[in-house]
Amino acid sequence: MRISGRPTRARLAVRLAAAGALTIGTLLAPGAVASAAPPSATDQMHWFVGATARAPISESELAEHLSPSFLSAVGADGFNASLTHLGKLTEQRLADATPTGVQAFLGRDDQTDMASLAVDQSGRIMALGVAPVPNSWDELDTQLRRLAPDVGFAAAEIDPNGTCRMLHGVDPDTPRPLGSAFKLYVLGALGQAVADHRASWTDQLAVRDDWKSLPSGVLQNTPAGTELPLQEYANKMISISDNTAADHLIHFLGRDAVTAQLPRFGMAAPQRNDPFLTTRELFALKGYQYPAGASAYLAAPQPLRAAALPALDLVPRDRITAWTAPEDIDRIEWFASPADICRAYAGLWQQNSQPGGGGIGTALSINDGGVALPSDRYPTVWFKGGSEPGVLTFNNLARSASGKLLVSSVMLSDTGKELPGLDTLSAVAVAHAALQLADR
Repeated sequence: MRISGRPTRARLAVRLAAAGALTIGTLLAPGAVASAAPPSATDQMHWFVGATARAPISESELAEHLSPSFLSAVGADGFNASLTHLGKLTEQRLADATPTGVQAFLGRDDQTDMASLAVDQSGRIMALGVAPVPNSWDELDTQLRRLAPDVGFAAAEIDPNGTCRMLHGVDPDTPRPLGSAFKLYVLGALGQAVADHRASWTDQLAVRDDWKSLPSGVLQNTPAGTELPLQEYANKMISISDNTAADHLIHFLGRDAVTAQLPRFGMAAPQRNDPFLTTRELFALKGYQYPAGASAYLAAPQPLRAAALPALDLVPRDRITAWTAPEDIDRIEWFASPADICRAYAGLWQQNSQPGGGGIGTALSINDGGVALPSDRYPTVWFKGGSEPGVLTFNNLARSASGKLLVSSVMLSDTGKELPGLDTLSAVAVAHAALQLADR
């Protein structure tokens, strides 16, 4: 969901968090284009794993494998200290690999780690993270609580009747800010419209300038008047969290229809989301004349806040600026609990199982969020996450080969400061562990 400030120069983060996650990465690291075929991300992962067994690595060798800005920021001593802390690693399996990025599972002693690595155009490492995969519910709880001051979690199984059976939770019934995970309810409202024969996945919807939002996503760059099928809006809304796609679907379906989907999917406190904001409206509240505009909005009684939305829709997109610290995340957001998310996934699974409902699973299966479950054991994996400064949520459904429907919902928030970048990889590792612990 987020728009955020991006540095114009490389910025490095090297942290060993209390959760045990090592992040060595740059948000932006330019690299020169090599004349020969550059090393792939997989090549560099092999090098990194080997390097853990022979630290310290010379600065000249590091310069061959790390981008210049990365090495300049971390320093040879800092990188070698991180290698020494990790100890000797071994490769267990590569989970996802492209020429520029790779995800792998690494072993050390009796611990499995999740690793993520990206290379720049020259094939040198520009981002690298390693996070432990918890081995038990106790380890999972400990890792979670070290990631953020406000944490919610649920691991559950959906039974054949569509009921969520809680297997493990950390404050699972408390509503928390969702970020873009609210789009699960928009998808559900679209699925309901299809089931009611008010829409079909192949119906064409024209892009409108007045319905465009800001990134994440790409549809904001699509010329007005371009017609796209509703399935494409759904796919982009879920797989790349396209905000313009979400707002088009909210306007197409009607705000009331989306709001009605919250109790239909069993949300315990749907009133927290009244009125149900579009992403552009949230951006206008937080990125235009903040905090005055947001304060005026919040000062109005909740039933009267809907009257302010038309004015928010008129705020020019180019007048909205990014923010990098939490802004009223406990009052201006979309809210649900981890248990609510399980019930939403149960509703989406039921919709997907009905004739004509397969567009639900199509959208949710494109991107697994990096949870990287073995496909032979978990042939179906759904994902929707969300973030804005101070908020991170990570929500998966997985169907096991034996037919179990398992859900993991991780919710992290901090009203005081932005969450560290390493929290994302740690949250992915928690979700990966949770779904497999739930399957035991």
